[in-house]
Parts: sequence; structure tokens; C-alpha cells
Amino acid sequence: MPIRYFIKQWLMPPGVLFLLLLLAWWLRTRRPLLAALCFALALGGLWLMSLPLVVQQAARLLETEPALPVNEWAGLAGRADAIVVLGAGRERGDPAWGGADQPTATALERIQFAARLAKASGLPVLTSGGLHFGTPPSEARLMADRLREDFAVEVKWQEGASRTTWENALFSAQVLQPLGIRRVIVVTQAWHMQRSRWSFERAGFEVVPAPVGFLGRDHARPFGGLLPESRAMWQSGQLLNEAVGLVGYRLFY
Repeated sequence: MPIRYFIKQWLMPPGVLFLLLLLAWWLRTRRPLLAALCFALALGGLWLMSLPLVVQQAARLLETEPALPVNEWAGLAGRADAIVVLGAGRERGDPAWGGADQPTATALERIQFAARLAKASGLPVLTSGGLHFGTPPSEARLMADRLREDFAVEVKWQEGASRTTWENALFSAQVLQPLGIRRVIVVTQAWHMQRSRWSFERAGFEVVPAPVGFLGRDHARPFGGLLPESRAMWQSGQLLNEAVGLVGYRLFY
């Protein structure tokens, strides 16, 4: 896992863009034209990644599943048999919580939405997510704890072995399908829903998408979203990772 993580961080932006900057500096006297091209590509890539407008437009390409209308939440029990919430990492040892690990802000967004759907529909919930840092507790356990303690929703099943979206689907199938559950509501980020739905359908589920956290909506930034922002850099990285994941899943799975 550490080697794969290391390689991925340098092959994906912004890591690869910093490598281009280093290459431009190294080539500045030997191959000045090539150095200038590397510098322009790196600087241009970093600038584009930092723009809210670029995030908005890129997200719209990935966010193909519409939001669930609020007036349909109560009727979800007629369309599915369970709600599956996908993990989104964890924060280690937050002193504000006595040093206990906590779900990330992205995971909390999914948890909150799943709780609302569960209360409206009465459907049971499965949390899915393994050992993000290789040590317990699992993401599934952390999400289940938050659902119970903060939203008064009891989680019926925990799938705590998965490390990827594909494994979320595969291992959730191993828990639910022997119980006769093949229709599921999948809760994840809107930009992650394409790959999630694809994975769960190939694992044998009928999927009702429940996307949350849309980035393709109006960014509401001044100057048309053309000023760089640090938050946009992180969001661009998430979207790029998702686009690569979509292609990779279709090639390898």
C-alpha cells in the first residue's frame, strides 16, 4: 500500500505538475525550449486546478446522476431493501474527540444524508469501508458510531474490509445478497456516483443512486470563479482521481 500510494501521488496532479517544474529547472540550460514547455504545462495545470470555474465544469461531466427529490424519500422502501453508505476516509486522533479517530468531512456529509433517508424511509443501513490506515477502527465502524450517536440511526450491518469502491460493492454483496437483498440505495458523493453505481451493478445489485455533495452547481464565487482558491485545488484533485478511476475500472474490472 505505501508504494502504491507513493507512485500514485507522483503520477497524479499536483505531484506530476511539480515533477514537470523540476524537469523544467533541470533542462533550463540544456534544452531551453523543452524546459519552457514543461514550465508552461506545470504552471498552467496548477492554475487551472485552482479555479472554482474549472471545478464546476469538470464536476458536471462526472455528476450524471440527479439528486433524489425530497418528496420521494418516504417512498424509497418500495424501491429498495437497504441503504449502503460508502466510506470516505478518516481523520486520525482528533484531540477534540479525546484522541479518537473521526470520519472525514466528506464521510460526514454522506452519513448525514443517509440518516435522513433512513429516517424518512425506515430502511436498514449498511456502512462500507475498511481500515483506511491499516489499523482499526474501520471506516464502517466509525460511520456506524456517528450514525447511532449523532443521528439516532442504528446500523444493521458493517462491511469493514473494503479498500476501494470495487471492494465496497463486492463485499457489500457478500453481506446482503445471501439475505435476499439485491435492491440498494447507494449514498456517496455526486462525482463518485458513476463509478459506484457501475461497481454495485456488476456485483449484482439493482441500484437507486443517492448522490450528495454536488460540485457542479453554481459556484457563486466573485469574478466568475476565475480567481485561484486552495479549496478548488483539493476538489480538482478529487475529480481527476475519479476520472482516472472511471477509466481504470472499465479497463481492469
